[in-house]
Amino acid sequence: MFFSCSDHIDKVHKIGISENEPFTVDYNLNLKYTDSGRITANLISTKALDYSNRDFPYREFVDGVELDIFDDNKKSVVIADYAIIYTETDLIDMQSNVVITTHDNQVLKTDQLFYDQKNDWLFTNEAVSFKSEQDLINGHGFDSNTKFTNAEVLEVTGIITLEE
Repeated sequence: MFFSCSDHIDKVHKIGISENEPFTVDYNLNLKYTDSGRITANLISTKALDYSNRDFPYREFVDGVELDIFDDNKKSVVIADYAIIYTETDLIDMQSNVVITTHDNQVLKTDQLFYDQKNDWLFTNEAVSFKSEQDLINGHGFDSNTKFTNAEVLEVTGIITLEE
């Protein structure tokens, strides 16, 4: 008679969890991200669904999300009605009423925005409104690094120059 043991801890974790159910549900999140003892970001959400038990794991923020980003004591804010973070690809998909307000009052508004965390890059192919210090630019599509030093509105449909 032969017996064999194997390590299938991932199967054990899935016991009692339906394939369609989240692994966990988190309420009233207030997560602080630090680097060298300094807060770099603060994520706030009322409800998050964790699907880390899936073959392609992700985390879903179904009741909206606010992300405060701190860089050299300057704060930028990202708000969206819905967001999903894909763990394996480090891609964040923000949807519905997405608004980014930078520390120097540049404002981007769109219905969907992707953030590639690996490349520190923001992009969308949706309609956008981007307000810089001197212009309000409308278009379809947007590309930028997270510091907005090379922000570009694609397929520009209109530019309004703002007077002070």
